[in-house]
Amino acid sequence: MGTVLIMANAHREIQELLADYAASLRDGSVPTFLKSLTKEEAKRIGESKDFWEATEIVRMMNSAGFGAKVVTPDVGLFISRVDAGIVSRMKKAQASTRDPSRSHVNLQ
Repeated sequence: MGTVLIMANAHREIQELLADYAASLRDGSVPTFLKSLTKEEAKRIGESKDFWEATEIVRMMNSAGFGAKVVTPDVGLFISRVDAGIVSRMKKAQASTRDPSRSHVNLQ
């Protein structure tokens, strides 16, 4: 629902942009919010100290309101895959440094 609101108004004021940012942050769609910005809006946001201070407050409120429900990704699977990749590369490196006479059959 927040995405429809973002696309509906192309000439948003700073307050509207902040409200849309807060909704996007809550919904996990900040990239969609950023893509929705016109060049003029992006310029105004970049120049507005008040906007950036307000976004910090929105982030803190969002964290306080939804902090207990936030699911952090389990990096264990990623780490085990990286470890397996390292072991595989080490084995390949050892195989390529073996004595070539050991890998060939002597037919004499």
